[in-house]
Amino acid sequence: MQIKVCGLRDSDNIQALKKLDINYMGFIFYKDSPRDASKAKVLAELLSDENWNSDIKRVGIFVDVEMDVVFHHVHDYSLDFVQLHGSESPEYCRTLLDLWSATSMRSAKIIKAFSIGDAADFEQVQAYQTFCSLFIFDTKGKNKGGNGITFDWTLLENYHGIIPFLLSGGIDEEAVAAIRKLPYPQLAGVDINSRFEIAPGLKDVEKVERFVQALNQDTI
Repeated sequence: MQIKVCGLRDSDNIQALKKLDINYMGFIFYKDSPRDASKAKVLAELLSDENWNSDIKRVGIFVDVEMDVVFHHVHDYSLDFVQLHGSESPEYCRTLLDLWSATSMRSAKIIKAFSIGDAADFEQVQAYQTFCSLFIFDTKGKNKGGNGITFDWTLLENYHGIIPFLLSGGIDEEAVAAIRKLPYPQLAGVDINSRFEIAPGLKDVEKVERFVQALNQDTI
């Protein structure tokens, strides 16, 4: 099962997490987030292709920004994916892909996050399937950048799309057993953040490691 660790900005913390068996690291570029990575020193240098030396995918998280902001961050931070966590439209996604395909600028794949509160929230997903490589299903709440609480996972039975998704929202170590039992075929993995923190933007590496090992241990 794939694992994304989100909300990173501390260089030493990132280097320690790179040693774990995770698939994505998320860097939030949203000024209203306590984990905003925009002003993190040397982050662009650390994420550069020359210095990264890892198969872990670099994900930039954006909330309703102008497209040129996305383009510049993909280039400056050597991003592999952009995660759109606001109200970005399917047309926004289409335009990103069209502009990348028409130029020589560095491109990225698109992850679209959706806030889930009830079954009806899955109706919006279909329009994005052509443009996105991955979806994230997070909990609907007052904060656009995540709310640190879980939603009713039985609602996932209402998702019938072809795009795989990561489950997000308030996931902690105690959730491992329940996650491993989820029967949904498009569930590709999980997105973890605040429940694994020492402080905003700083993860407890040992706690993340325990979670990774427990989630991916062989079924007995």
